[in-house]
Formats: sequence, C-alpha cells, structure tokens
Amino acid sequence: MSETSVETEVPVIFSDAAADKVSALLREEDDPEQMLRVFVTGGGCSGFQYGFKFEKQPEEGDTLVVKNGVTLLVDPMSVQYLIGAEIDYKESIEGAQFVIRNPNATTSCGCGNSFSV
Repeated sequence: MSETSVETEVPVIFSDAAADKVSALLREEDDPEQMLRVFVTGGGCSGFQYGFKFEKQPEEGDTLVVKNGVTLLVDPMSVQYLIGAEIDYKESIEGAQFVIRNPNATTSCGCGNSFSV
C-alpha cells in the first residue's frame, strides 16, 4: 500500500456480491491486480452521478476498502458523498448492474445513476 493512501474505518460497504463480480471481471480481463474505483461527479438528472472504472494504483488520499481480495478505491471528494453507502451487484429479470444504496441521497433518478444531497 502506498503511504499516500488512507485505510480507515470502512466508510463504504462493499458487498460480497459486488466484490465477487469485480473479481470475475478482472479474471476475464486477465489483470487481477486492478482495483475498482467508485466516484461521484457533477451532472446527471439529479445533480450528481456515480461512476466506476478500473485502475492499477491508488491515488493520494484514496480510501481503500478490501473485500474478498478485491480493492475498492474512493477519492477524498467522493467519499464525503458515499459515507455509509453500500456498493452492491444485482442480477434480475431487468438485467445485471452495480447498485449504490446511498443514505446521503435525498433524491435519485429512475436509472439509479444520479442523485442529489
């Protein structure tokens, strides 16, 4: 772990289902060392939107959440909007997707990818 990263009390819940799906995706990519970054940006129909991407290294100040051998990265700006949130993965007849249950969101859009606080 880089000295510039921060391991804290787990501010974000990373479910077993989400960690297992990320692990499977990384095996498919044949690059199991990558980490999943979840972030919040401005935009979307409710003011903020969630994003996901894979990265090889944490950045300065990142919060790291490790579950089932998979690392979730959250940058310092995003973590304030995600404290207490659960990152989960759901499969249903409507499809499969990562889901964020965020207690800080006062409203969210129908697609579940944007929210306001």
